[in-house]
Amino acid sequence: MPSRAMAALLHLLPALLLLLPSTPEATSSALLGISYGRVGNNLPPATSVPRILVSLGVGRVRLYDADPATIRAFANTGVELVVGVPDECLAAVSTPAGAASWVRSNIAPALPATKIAFLTVGNEVLTGANSSLLSRYLLPAMQCLHDALAQAGLDKQIAVTTAHNLGVLATSYPPSLAYFRKDLLPVLCPILDFHARAGSPFLVNAYPYFAYAEEPTGVELEYALLELGHAGVADPGSGLHYTNMLAAQVDAVYHAIGAANSAAARAVEVRVSETGWPSAGDANETGATPQNAARYNGNVMRLVAQGKGTPLRPSVPLRVYMFALFNENLKPGPTSERNYGLFKPDGTPAYELSYRLPQDNTTTTSSGGGVAGGGVYNGHGYGSENGGYYSISTAGKATMGWWRWRQAAVAACVAVLVMQLWL
Repeated sequence: MPSRAMAALLHLLPALLLLLPSTPEATSSALLGISYGRVGNNLPPATSVPRILVSLGVGRVRLYDADPATIRAFANTGVELVVGVPDECLAAVSTPAGAASWVRSNIAPALPATKIAFLTVGNEVLTGANSSLLSRYLLPAMQCLHDALAQAGLDKQIAVTTAHNLGVLATSYPPSLAYFRKDLLPVLCPILDFHARAGSPFLVNAYPYFAYAEEPTGVELEYALLELGHAGVADPGSGLHYTNMLAAQVDAVYHAIGAANSAAARAVEVRVSETGWPSAGDANETGATPQNAARYNGNVMRLVAQGKGTPLRPSVPLRVYMFALFNENLKPGPTSERNYGLFKPDGTPAYELSYRLPQDNTTTTSSGGGVAGGGVYNGHGYGSENGGYYSISTAGKATMGWWRWRQAAVAACVAVLVMQLWL
């Protein structure tokens, strides 16, 4: 093999590697995710969801259980999953053997094809209808699952947390005076210690909609909708100024953590595991309209895409999971509960969003088994991008074309060099 050709190959190799696409793993640049609930009997198949995510520019998904077929639908897409451990499993996974069995049965088979970043142990356990029965299992379940992941060599890849209702706060206004309910402190303080040790975030389901719906005369709609240009509200205790309610709710949680566990407050990040606005509701559900839902969710996208933090934590980018991907027709409760989706079950948008995420929010790529290309599920198959569904933007398609061009260029260069090596 001629040394001159070998030297040329080694000289060009670094440049050629730069042309190759990155691996289809989720990246830290994507701050926005979406919750994918499946409480419905008319929802599209899970295999259609990755394409819908591409059209939205969202690369993170929160699941509420570990259904194997649903998890498998995200294999080789680069979409990052939060996998839920359902409430009914808490007692079983609160022992080392039970947690190890759950991880072995539900998580290990999906790896490494599916990117799983978090396990959420239960949902709103401390404030739910079964809190008196389940609260005792919450922290042991979190600890045992973390230990099971560590034993499997997965604790650096998958973190363990749980999602709380904002009702864990005794008061949230003003944010600087927020604190946790005293009856929950015996459970919450050790949970905060766990987060600090494990490096996992404190998750909260935060809904400005509820605050507005409960007191529409006392809460300005524009403030709850995160509208640009709102004068905002001053916190007299901290001197900080809040231009939208979501940031105020997140900072209320930060203040409550600080009041409960000052050591953990320095290490624990607060993330929003659910937020949304219903597009329809009962007669007494004030503000539940398609127009308000479009404004709120569009503003959430805009806010998160800025990559900024809250007034109290300006250097920590706000991370949010919108609720939800689809309207779910079997959810109990008022009409609003069945109308949080950005999409109807047939794949058409529930309303048109006024804001589109920048393309770099997505964690998917077109390499390998990626999800790029094509239209969105339309209830019968895959529709065209002009069929009334959210579609991949021109910028996204240009990016995909650029990757294909680069891959072709690398292949051509390598072929030429290999031929030279044998001359």
